[in-house]
Amino acid sequence: MPPDSDHTNAKGSHSGSTFGLIIDNKDVNCGDVFEVLDPISQAPVHLAPAAVEEQAVAAVKSADIAFETWRDSTPLERRSLLLKAAEILQSRKDELVHAMVSETGAKASWAAFNIKTGIEFVLENAGMTTQVKGEILQSNHQGTLALVFKEPCGVILGIAPWNAPIILGIRAFITPLICGNTVVLKASEASPYTQYLLVDSFRKAGIPDGVLNFVCCPRSSAASVTEAMVSHPAVQRVNFTGSTAVGRIIASMCAKYLKPVVLELGGKAPMVVLEDANLEEACRAAAFGAMMHQGQICMSTERVIVHKSVAGRFAELLAQKVGSLVAADPRIDGAAALGPLINPTAGTRVQALVEDALSKGAQIRGGNFSVQGSIVQPLVLDGVRKGMDIYYQESFGPVVTLFEFETTDEAVRLANDTEYGLVSSVYGENIYEALAIARKIRSGSCHINGATVHDEPHLPLGGQKASGYGKFGGTVCIDEFTEDRVITIGTHGQHYPF
Repeated sequence: MPPDSDHTNAKGSHSGSTFGLIIDNKDVNCGDVFEVLDPISQAPVHLAPAAVEEQAVAAVKSADIAFETWRDSTPLERRSLLLKAAEILQSRKDELVHAMVSETGAKASWAAFNIKTGIEFVLENAGMTTQVKGEILQSNHQGTLALVFKEPCGVILGIAPWNAPIILGIRAFITPLICGNTVVLKASEASPYTQYLLVDSFRKAGIPDGVLNFVCCPRSSAASVTEAMVSHPAVQRVNFTGSTAVGRIIASMCAKYLKPVVLELGGKAPMVVLEDANLEEACRAAAFGAMMHQGQICMSTERVIVHKSVAGRFAELLAQKVGSLVAADPRIDGAAALGPLINPTAGTRVQALVEDALSKGAQIRGGNFSVQGSIVQPLVLDGVRKGMDIYYQESFGPVVTLFEFETTDEAVRLANDTEYGLVSSVYGENIYEALAIARKIRSGSCHINGATVHDEPHLPLGGQKASGYGKFGGTVCIDEFTEDRVITIGTHGQHYPF
């Protein structure tokens, strides 16, 4: 948490918040603050600045002014800045781990992984600064040269979530920056200080005033603060990572103001286990994919679809593996594999999904399921079918469901029987069969003989259906945050009809 934070005054004062908004590289105090709550005890961790619409607009205006010079910065200047920022992020590893663990209840190992991968995103984008390139095309008009420039768009609004606040916070602004845009990062209300530290690290690296600004606000004012920025004429692009429910709201808001948006939303990731799969390997991948970070990852394995001939053996292995996992307060039991959910409300929601399924005929196949506030013990459910809420809804908790199939067509049908389509996985020794199935699953990516939780900075990541649209990652992401502008150069003597 921020040093010397004071929990005594949650409204009407900024005296309890020791960090502010960042606008023009200056910390800006707010006239109001909000509490960030401990995921387990719900006691205040610290107070965060509560931006209002006027301050959010000020951040946008600052970025708009900075755009006029940042757009002309060279690839070398941008790369040097990113490399310096990566060094600073690495030097602040302990500070970042402490902030993320305090705010989100994450295990220290998950926070450390966030830092490692977040820095990899920075380094990958440092190498991409020279890859923002256009092309020369032939013209059908004799003597005319046609040029296509990749131009920066302007101000980008990046909206980041809490579940991987370092990785996804960096991802919200890093590619827009190397394309020559300026960015306002809107942090999650559950992890504002963690994401403040990201922007502060770029400030320490020497990023020019206004190029990267930071705002945060409580959930109660998120809609109005967000719309104030989306509606501003200077904002040219928006990116959002979060739930599908909120993603629909963001998409509607952007449509209202005709602002293109990249959305990476929820998932209901399937893993298909074929008859010839290495069951031990598949079991480990399923348990990792379903239970990592308590299942609070958009790529989490929610459904394992197993060939009938090996379903019994696989279920035994998975039940044994999940039964060995325990969720606990990581401050008390650091050896426990799992930590808490983000708050007790999330625990109540998972409990309701499980109880609904059990009341309609599902069976517990593995795990010692219980819910104590935000501490949820992991669970394997069998016999899940249509009509149960968990068949359709993303659990975002440590719950995985089992299904059986006899034909590959049936496996594909089950895998695609969801509104989501972010990631998937197929396990099998016959790679040609596995590849054929992978290509028929409607998801943004599919991992053969690998877990559904798999992301690398140079790989495009995005979903289909209700998992969103647009891509983060790799050079493909450059297209999301640039404009293809055509400029033609003609010669004298062009023919015109009049």
